[in-house]
Amino acid sequence: MNAAALSLISRNPADPDDVLVRIASPGAFATADAVERARAAQPGWSAAGAAARSAALGAVAAAIDAAADELAALAVREVGKPLAEARAEVARTVAIWRYYAQAPYEPVGAVHEPAAGEGLLLSRRRPYGVAGLITPWNFPYAIPSWKAAPALAVGNTVVLKPAPEATACARRLDGIVQRALPAGAFTVIPGGAAEGNALVHAADIISFTGSTAVGRAVARAAAARGIPAQAEMGGLNAAIVLPDADIEQAAAHIAVSIAGYAGQKCTATSRVIAVGAALAPLREALSEALKALVVGDPADPATVCGPLIGEHARDKVAEAWRGLAALAGGTVSEGPGWYAAPTLVEQPPPGHRLLREEVFGPVAALLSADDLAHAVRITNSAPYGLVTSVHTTDWDAAIGGLDRIDTGMIRINAPSTGVDFHLPFGGAKASSHGPREQGRAALEFFSSSRTYALSPAKAM
Repeated sequence: MNAAALSLISRNPADPDDVLVRIASPGAFATADAVERARAAQPGWSAAGAAARSAALGAVAAAIDAAADELAALAVREVGKPLAEARAEVARTVAIWRYYAQAPYEPVGAVHEPAAGEGLLLSRRRPYGVAGLITPWNFPYAIPSWKAAPALAVGNTVVLKPAPEATACARRLDGIVQRALPAGAFTVIPGGAAEGNALVHAADIISFTGSTAVGRAVARAAAARGIPAQAEMGGLNAAIVLPDADIEQAAAHIAVSIAGYAGQKCTATSRVIAVGAALAPLREALSEALKALVVGDPADPATVCGPLIGEHARDKVAEAWRGLAALAGGTVSEGPGWYAAPTLVEQPPPGHRLLREEVFGPVAALLSADDLAHAVRITNSAPYGLVTSVHTTDWDAAIGGLDRIDTGMIRINAPSTGVDFHLPFGGAKASSHGPREQGRAALEFFSSSRTYALSPAKAM
């Protein structure tokens, strides 16, 4: 069957009968055509200059801000994001575009003295051409924006392939961005594997967020072509709780990190490691905190844990805790909507999937450790290394353990979830491949450093 004949469907996960998008996938040839249009537009966009690029990105920020309520409601409906989180994501998206709107004015190089003789040595960063972006459904505005905005700021054009489940959100974002940019500078190509594969084989630089298996395939394909690539591929994140911690506060932070947005975040907490005497009080406090979270309609402002993205996701979560006694939760709904209760299980057997795989749902394992060193070993035993939260009032202990934790981000007395868009984002091991995202790191990733040696035509 021709790839273009395949149907792309996006449903409301809280009401699967509500279909937001039903279209034919455009296919690989349409993706390649989009890249060629972007490549034709790139020299003009780069040559437009800092003022023009800055103004365009600022206009995108203003337009997103003006449409904030509509965009938040669409995220609630299409990807089941609880309303409070959807509003926060839109606000963060506005801030991202505003932040990168200043980037075109940043220095792009440096002047150096030659080792000998007259002349100048210059280093200068230049855009690659067309940036291919492949993004997931769970942050349908923020993740495409924190990739697209820096790519555009330094002079690339962009082709975005969003997850099928977030097609409506991506198309709405496309409409906003295209009005502020010249034709061809930003294009959304909906679709699935065929379109994503075509983009990886046509773009000049690739940024991917999604599963580990696909991310590694993207990295291999990019390496074979000799183009830069970054891949953010999830986490199996731990929260370490020391005996001196404020247990109630730690439990509140961890509960939201487990079950907020039904655990569908790469920074969600999946393992809770109680050190020594913290185990008993944390077990009780965390169980109660999870039971108290509001589960239900994502359009309700009080909801913390909405639906999972699809029936397959709900079934995967249920399978993950099968056969284990639950301290909280351990149930799924039969519909309408794909819901699972926030769930905590204690001490799964060694090698259990909850200790090795990213389930991407509102479930976590409670584990015990003899001391901080033991907790760090447990944390590092997972194949992922994205983020760890540490809960303690003993700063000496916290600081002493920081450098032994093998994760890209460490948060003290805070939830594992939450991202500062102006700082580098990424992890270790199976969590990330390539340079960091966000902040100045993104500007560097989306541009190539060149060195120029300028010598006088005639010696003075």
